[in-house]
Amino acid sequence: MTEKKKAKTESGKTQVARLDARPGLKVICVEPNSPLYGYIRSGDHLREINDQPVIDTIDFHFKMSEVEIDLLFETQKGEELIFEFENVTIEELGLSFEQGHIRTCNNECVFCFIMQQPPGLRRTLYIMAEDYRYSFTHGNFVTLSNTSDEDIARIIEQRLSPLYVSVHATNDTLRRCMLKNERLEPIIPRIRQLTENGISIHTQVVLCPGINDGAELERTIAELSELYPGVQSLALAPVGLTKYRDDLPEISIYGAESAGEIIDRTEKIQRRLLKQKGTRFVWAADEFYTLAGREFPPLGNYESLCQFENGIGMCRSFITSFNRKKRSLKSFLDRNRPGGKKLVALTGTAAWPWLSQGLEPQVRELGIDLEFQQVDNRFWGGTVTISGLLTGGDLLRAAKRLASAGAITLLPPNCLNNDDLFLDDMTFGEFSSRLDSKVVVGSYDLVETLKEALSDREAPAEISRNRYVALTEAIQ
Repeated sequence: MTEKKKAKTESGKTQVARLDARPGLKVICVEPNSPLYGYIRSGDHLREINDQPVIDTIDFHFKMSEVEIDLLFETQKGEELIFEFENVTIEELGLSFEQGHIRTCNNECVFCFIMQQPPGLRRTLYIMAEDYRYSFTHGNFVTLSNTSDEDIARIIEQRLSPLYVSVHATNDTLRRCMLKNERLEPIIPRIRQLTENGISIHTQVVLCPGINDGAELERTIAELSELYPGVQSLALAPVGLTKYRDDLPEISIYGAESAGEIIDRTEKIQRRLLKQKGTRFVWAADEFYTLAGREFPPLGNYESLCQFENGIGMCRSFITSFNRKKRSLKSFLDRNRPGGKKLVALTGTAAWPWLSQGLEPQVRELGIDLEFQQVDNRFWGGTVTISGLLTGGDLLRAAKRLASAGAITLLPPNCLNNDDLFLDDMTFGEFSSRLDSKVVVGSYDLVETLKEALSDREAPAEISRNRYVALTEAIQ
């Protein structure tokens, strides 16, 4: 490592620049084994790599791919420090950076879930994120409404692929109306520009009855499927409405009959596209099947499960996984003989019918006393039926009512965030302390969840479970 140290001066005085006035990454930690340890401290900023501004962590990773690297840091005192490296890796540098600014949405979608929330929740739940970088790193869906030509050029140059794009309609007049944004650029040319330059895109449509379904949906599917394989998939999700819709446009919801019509239309188009393109391309969300009371398609019909985290094929995968692993569960029961334990699994009203009627009898046949119980969503309202939007308060109320002496409570896997907080800010620790029995947070693998629940060890303080994109993001 070669260090070059200089200070910007004017009239012999050091100038302390405002630290957030230039592009850069704020350092929050330097590992002790880093070659920068002792030189760079928490609060300093990485400003440039090879004389080019560093915009964010994605830019940092991209620029660090060079063999020879010059890093320019600005200290909190306004001094500039330059370090020269050759063949250094990101891991060797041992730097951690502060989370950067998240771009927010400039739309006012008629179906936006964020705008249907009551006051008093934690601040992060009101952030209307619209950031293509998080689409690449976390699979968040974006509309590309605030993505500039410079952003598009960067996406292409740095190969930020795949991206996840909320389309809602390819009819641009309708799309502007639904997003309440008259400045929206036509979406198909934007997507085509990306796909023709090697960027893969997964798309979604939030369907609103009588607005963007019917003929408009067929148009959307046709125009997006023409861009396959650049556009790799299309997910269809039903609009989610809460009881907090004062002063918002009136929108209806799907019932059993209308949900069945979406399924029939989608599966008909799937058969045609499978013959034409070798892929079904478009899938209706699991929620349409639960609304219609229909069987989920075979797992193979979901092909690569490319939109699993968007609720496409999740239910069928859950069922198939259980069927494939039942034998290992039986072996576990033979070895551990946990008899006498009662399990109560809490779930949303959407999933309850197929869990209680389809899986519960199979589990009971193995000698496990399991009962699936639906939890009414009092917080958001009865039209919100998915387990990912159940609050700690609603779950705790149901758990107290349903739990018998010593019963083990199983929570759905998507009801807590990465900080183990429920949507209403109740902690997992608080939830557990208010019940007199063991509480287990389930995963999307029922067999492993049952093994954890029936084992004699206590639930770990650090909960291990599968994580998927929250459905609050998926329905935006």
